[in-house]
Amino acid sequence: MYIWAMLRTNTSLKPYNTFNIEVFAEYYAQFDSVASLTQLLKNRKDLPIFILGGGSNILFTKNFKGLVLKNEILGLKTIEEHSNSVVIEAGAGMNWHSFVLRCIEMNYGGLENLSLIPGNVGASPMQNIGAYGVEIKDVFEYLDAVHISTGKLQRFYKADCAFGYRESIFKRSLKDEYIICHVAFRLSKQRHNLNTSYGAIEAELEKRQITNPSIKDVSNAVIAIRQSKLPDPNEIGNAGSFFKNPVVPKNNFDKLLEKYPNIPNYPAPNNKVKLAAGWLIEKAGWKGRTIDGRYGVHAQQALVLVNYKNTIGQEILDLSNEIIADVKFKFDVTLEREVNIL
Repeated sequence: MYIWAMLRTNTSLKPYNTFNIEVFAEYYAQFDSVASLTQLLKNRKDLPIFILGGGSNILFTKNFKGLVLKNEILGLKTIEEHSNSVVIEAGAGMNWHSFVLRCIEMNYGGLENLSLIPGNVGASPMQNIGAYGVEIKDVFEYLDAVHISTGKLQRFYKADCAFGYRESIFKRSLKDEYIICHVAFRLSKQRHNLNTSYGAIEAELEKRQITNPSIKDVSNAVIAIRQSKLPDPNEIGNAGSFFKNPVVPKNNFDKLLEKYPNIPNYPAPNNKVKLAAGWLIEKAGWKGRTIDGRYGVHAQQALVLVNYKNTIGQEILDLSNEIIADVKFKFDVTLEREVNIL
């Protein structure tokens, strides 16, 4: 009961979400190990629970009546090592970008395209985060998670996670049932398989006059690209990309292509085509639009909704609903939010 006595009450969550939305948790606590987590779960008195990581993929629209638990499990551990690969396990509470940079310092390849993605390690498999042609599923080995109801620790391998585009089993059938504590990745040690053909990476490397890039070079290029397009949450409240890139049947795409010959598109499985949500939002006229100078759509990246000052979460949510409806009306394409709404 000692851990329960250490809970904080009526705690502001503004410092813990990158949208900088002011909401309050009825109860709040942090855990830095599986043991401390299981103790908190054991003594939670049937309160509703919300697990908070880096706070970079959440939009709070109201106070949380229950227990908010912040994941602070840190640490790195080498699980196995071979001549050309290594399996490294990271605490789910580690900052994602810091973890990526640590791997690059050790010359472990595979994560360089995912540099500067906001959030913590624990969210990476949950959302199957991806950027510039790479997704977590490409390097994922396993994760360990605690079942909220039983307190038991369970290991999930890639086949167990049902990874999809910005999706996993933890966002679908097992949503709100497990708390991710550690994640392991299989990375290369030499002969790295660099992916530089997607997006603006090749152009950035060419600008830097780099013809034989290292994983560090690719990481630096990705960082530069992201910094040029995306606002710093420390300066402007945001959660990065608010919407997923929609995937549509090819016959739907063919109709759009007739009207918009330059529409960005990428091949997708099952005779489908992935579209650029940012292009659709910009083409619909939303890029750079602000409401009362307090919130709106970022001027450099239409995928990003921003909180300039004193915005409440419901206003951001209402704005996203307007954008979804407008894109549906103008292109007959339904956008989905990537950000979780609470």
